[in-house]
Amino acid sequence: MIVVRNVFRLKFGKAREAVANMKEGLAIQRRAGGGDMSARLLTDVTGPFYTLVLEFTMPNMAALEASASRIMGDKDWQANYQKFTALVDSGYREVFTIVE
Repeated sequence: MIVVRNVFRLKFGKAREAVANMKEGLAIQRRAGGGDMSARLLTDVTGPFYTLVLEFTMPNMAALEASASRIMGDKDWQANYQKFTALVDSGYREVFTIVE
């Protein structure tokens, strides 16, 4: 299993809008074939202000790649992502292996 964290630094004052947009995006992802993904959204309590994290688990990197190509090819997801990126200053991704 892997954990993927997409960390977004949002524009000042855009957290509520970004969270609502990301929730809509997650619904689109599930419809577009991201069903094997377990996701959650995290917002900052301390640290850099206006941070939003999309964290999800996948069986492996192959499943991540297959799911990403299905999702990113979806027209609804593309439209939602365009709205979301307008709310973001920067971001990065972390991928971890779950060690049990």
